[in-house]
Amino acid sequence: MFSFRRRTAGFSRRTVTALGVLGAALALTATTAGGATAAPKPPADGPVAVKPGQAYMGVGARIHEDVPAGEPSMGVMAPTDGVQGIDVSHWQGAINWTSVRGAGIQFAWMKATEGTGYKDARFNTNYPAAYHAGVIRGAYHFALPNVSNGSTQATYFVNNGGGWSRDNLTLPGVLDIEHNPYGAMCYGLSTTQMRTWINDFYTTYKSRTGRDVVIYTTASWWNTCTGNWTGMYSKSPLWVAHWGVSSPTIPSGFPTWTVWQYTATGSVSGVSGNVDRNQFNGSRDRLLALANNT
Repeated sequence: MFSFRRRTAGFSRRTVTALGVLGAALALTATTAGGATAAPKPPADGPVAVKPGQAYMGVGARIHEDVPAGEPSMGVMAPTDGVQGIDVSHWQGAINWTSVRGAGIQFAWMKATEGTGYKDARFNTNYPAAYHAGVIRGAYHFALPNVSNGSTQATYFVNNGGGWSRDNLTLPGVLDIEHNPYGAMCYGLSTTQMRTWINDFYTTYKSRTGRDVVIYTTASWWNTCTGNWTGMYSKSPLWVAHWGVSSPTIPSGFPTWTVWQYTATGSVSGVSGNVDRNQFNGSRDRLLALANNT
């Protein structure tokens, strides 16, 4: 089950925030970018409310999952070793990507699109800036399976930033498929319909880019909404979200994780406020192999 326990540094947390608060376990000092201003945060109390087009990785799960009242320190459970990365959207505001790279962050995925009508306001800035700073970067699409079929959304994603090139600094695109932040958990689709939707997205993305799309999800969403589907076992690398644990729970049908989002309350020099932190399951050479399709 997905873990959503949170803790603030100086007072008891009342409820989940939209982008979280600084996790006591992450022993990294935040140095924000000069002049960087984060976008206004959603409400700090009650369910996380976002408007269409404003979704970000993990927001749907925060709305649908119960949040315990307190959170113990993650301590040594925070896997800040190995190959480290972040994921961002317009909610992080202006980012100093040179500082991000200098802080040891080797890769980043950033929101490009959502559904069929939304493009992230900071994507056109983040994508080339990360590249020029030497961060291995890629784009992600926030799926809305109740809006259109998977093929249509894959096409929209590729046409608006989700493409790929073998330049040593570009990762394959990501399908962010998680709890619906705007309504019913599984978007009103049956498990069979959801499997078809995901496969259509995958097939179209691969035909357009030559790459297997990475799937970002949680065990609870995947197991419920796809019915423990094993159909992506040999196709898509898994990016699993599971916060506040020593190792992530893997959704049914995947052999292991390629990327693990281990906290939504991380801090990194160059980013104002909290940012999702991720660990790659392998060496930098393997990360480059994923980027270059080798």
